[in-house]
Amino acid sequence: MAHIAGIDWIIIIVYLIISLGIGFLMSKKAGKSTSSFFLSGRNLPWYIAGTSMVATTFAADTPLAVTELVAKNGIAGNWLWWNMVFGGILTVFFFSRLWRRAGIITDTEFVDIRYSGWPARFLRGFRAIYIGIFMNVIVIAWVNLAMVKILTVMFPDVTFFGLKEISFLGFHFSAQLMYVFLIMLFVATYSSLAGLMGSALTDTFQFFIAITGTIILAVVAVRAPEIGGIAGLKEKLPDWAFRFAPELGHAGAAGAVGGAMKMTVLAFFTYVGVQWWSSWYPGAEPGGGGYVAQRMMSAKDEKNSLLATLWFQVAHFAVRPWPWILVGLVALVIYPDLPPDQKGNGYVMIIRDMLPAGLLGLLLAAFLAAYMSTIASQTNWGTSYIINDLFRPFIKKGGDEKYYVKIARITTFLLIIFSLFITSKIDRISDAWIFILNASAGVGLVLIFRWFWWRINAWSEITAIIAPFFILPFIYNKVEFPYTLLIIVGWTTIWWLMVTFLTKPESDETLRSFYKKVHPGGAGWRRIAVQMPEVQGDSGFKYLFLNWFLGLMLVLFSLFGTGKIIFGDYLTGGVYFVIAILSGYIISRNFDKLKWAE
Repeated sequence: MAHIAGIDWIIIIVYLIISLGIGFLMSKKAGKSTSSFFLSGRNLPWYIAGTSMVATTFAADTPLAVTELVAKNGIAGNWLWWNMVFGGILTVFFFSRLWRRAGIITDTEFVDIRYSGWPARFLRGFRAIYIGIFMNVIVIAWVNLAMVKILTVMFPDVTFFGLKEISFLGFHFSAQLMYVFLIMLFVATYSSLAGLMGSALTDTFQFFIAITGTIILAVVAVRAPEIGGIAGLKEKLPDWAFRFAPELGHAGAAGAVGGAMKMTVLAFFTYVGVQWWSSWYPGAEPGGGGYVAQRMMSAKDEKNSLLATLWFQVAHFAVRPWPWILVGLVALVIYPDLPPDQKGNGYVMIIRDMLPAGLLGLLLAAFLAAYMSTIASQTNWGTSYIINDLFRPFIKKGGDEKYYVKIARITTFLLIIFSLFITSKIDRISDAWIFILNASAGVGLVLIFRWFWWRINAWSEITAIIAPFFILPFIYNKVEFPYTLLIIVGWTTIWWLMVTFLTKPESDETLRSFYKKVHPGGAGWRRIAVQMPEVQGDSGFKYLFLNWFLGLMLVLFSLFGTGKIIFGDYLTGGVYFVIAILSGYIISRNFDKLKWAE
């Protein structure tokens, strides 16, 4: 059990006081209206909005998950999430400006400006429940579960008012989970007070605490006498652990524990060629969505929206992973005999066993920061769905803005309580990840095409959301992931395309209204554009595709360049960074060729 010194408690308490103080300072501004509460008055600069996105994805589960991937398959194991960069950069250049231009509060409200009639009303309410409550609570639950694991490693013998476990209505809550619940209540307090502006400012503060803590931990771990620096680390681990890319052509989706990541060509194709555009996943939604869309819509203008999302991708994929990866490699040396389902705990054990007083408190504060920023964002975002897309249009119309903010604050606490019960029923984080990817497989194309093809209608999206559930029970636990994605995506795509052409398109009036507001341009809107010659649609798509490719070069070469330099290959790392910098420079020059709405 970790020994928490007085200085550690002081660091943790100061961190909590600052977080709560930001909430109180921003409470008055957040209470003015739902736009202020959920979108900060649409006035966030790119560096705050983007850092808030990064902090939200920096959850307590992420370092543990990366440690587990590294332990099983080396550095290359991270391609299981690195593949999402393809969709992330697509969002930067094709969708960030459109989201800001839409002038809505939530991405679910998009339904109201793009579709019409009772199918649109049903879809909006259904998405508010399905994503804002059901999917959102699953995400909060797996983040909670990671925090429970951290507390279990750090404080295995802790009790909650003398009890190791509390039972209620058939639910069982460990003492660690009850303490996580208290942290959630603390988060709900400042999140419900401050709204998005307070959460974004707190996220920025929490991100720098978290990233500073993880860098310090990586340096301490690598320099430990048992490791002996990077050279010692390379001597103590086999070459496969340091490969940046998986081996292709071997049987099985992935290698066994303690071997290089091995994939069939089909499995690798599924990850890098299908998953990122086909499945809804929090923080990596095809076409943008969720809390990422919320931050894009809260930016000052279109340029700030784009820059915020670009900074998010760079920080998410190229800045943060290496401190986690290094600690994961160290954990593989220090704790080689951990069971496969506990490999991720090695990260927390490094904190517990290697850090002196003061640094231990800083790392615990860093984990709290990572956890709290995610919970604050998820609850604010989920509440925005419930209030803006369910409560206001269907339950209580015509209330004043302060009334809806009051209900939003109450809803934040209800989400927290609901997630506590769901957390008690989840055993493995990876199960929740795989379920969400499978359950949303195929909807991604609709989420992308609805911006650029007039023929997509409300029935297209409804069908794409529900179709996976008609085939998932027949293949779940029978077909191995990621091959399930190929089956479900094919099934879902056939159904939504068939339903699209068998149902009536949206009315020309609705389509013209949407095109006038968003004017996405492109061949998919030609039928509507010719009816509205006074509206100039977006152009310059060749520059958008070029920027997408260059954005990938910027992020991936920054990622691998950093890795090469860390492991002593300075020449290759330097070349990679030259390519990354050149890519960023060309992107900045291409900005002048894009139209920016006022």
